[in-house]
Amino acid sequence: MNIKFTKLHGAGNDYLYIDAMNDLPDPISNNDTNFYKELAIKISDRHFGVGSDGIIIILPPSAKARKDSDVKADFRMRVFNVDGSEGEMCGNGIRCFAKYVYDYNLINEKTINIETLAGIKIVELFLSSDVVMDVKVFMGFPAFKTDKIPAYFKKSEIILEKLTVGGMDFDISCVSMGNPHCVIFVNDVKGLDVGFYGPLVENDKLFPKKVNVEFVQVQDPKNVLVRTWERGSGETLACGTGACAVYSVMKKIGKIKQNGLNVNLYGGTLKISGELTDGIYMTGPAEEVFTGYYNFTYK
Repeated sequence: MNIKFTKLHGAGNDYLYIDAMNDLPDPISNNDTNFYKELAIKISDRHFGVGSDGIIIILPPSAKARKDSDVKADFRMRVFNVDGSEGEMCGNGIRCFAKYVYDYNLINEKTINIETLAGIKIVELFLSSDVVMDVKVFMGFPAFKTDKIPAYFKKSEIILEKLTVGGMDFDISCVSMGNPHCVIFVNDVKGLDVGFYGPLVENDKLFPKKVNVEFVQVQDPKNVLVRTWERGSGETLACGTGACAVYSVMKKIGKIKQNGLNVNLYGGTLKISGELTDGIYMTGPAEEVFTGYYNFTYK
């Protein structure tokens, strides 16, 4: 089967976008996520496949969203990581999703409602010569309650609590942005062995569904440098929900007072704003790389 894909990235977080509006399986109606799990593993391989942090499937809204939601969804997004696991949401991925559906004339509106496993997200497009350059996403409200992350912990929230992994003590703060995050402040993020500590935190027994890990160095009151270990993908150049998690935790513990923060990642900068009680916004770039076909045999 020849599957057409388009590769896009948001601040270096790259995904292969597959238009399944008509011909390919719908993982909800057909109850067949195995097709996309196997495809994600094979096509995302950077040596034997195309190479990416995962795949994102473009689908019509689900019947449930059309029936039950107060906000009408225009599209549905499903995210599959390089290991075949499915993510609830992807901040960089949803910006590129919005660019794709607008640039490829699937919609001509500049505000798009996209259904995800973390709810419907409202996306605003910023254009140059009728091509999407930047995208602003209303990311919703951070959830700090332990059962919402989820995590096995005796307290109702995990804020600056100690976690020991690999012989190192970390003060961790956890939040859900529709997917689970663990935020850790360090003095030297560039010198930290993220490849060693990241998977230890991700797979710690504290987190029944694993967790995304953000290692954060505060540069000044308006800037932080972040390295992200993504659940199911490893270290990536950027993570949109992770940037929102960092901002939310910093608001929660009083590390920042102002509205707005530049989250500097190895792949670029995301601008995060908003208040904990009003919701969090993320603004950042979305860029197309190339389009091609992948010969996929589904077993």
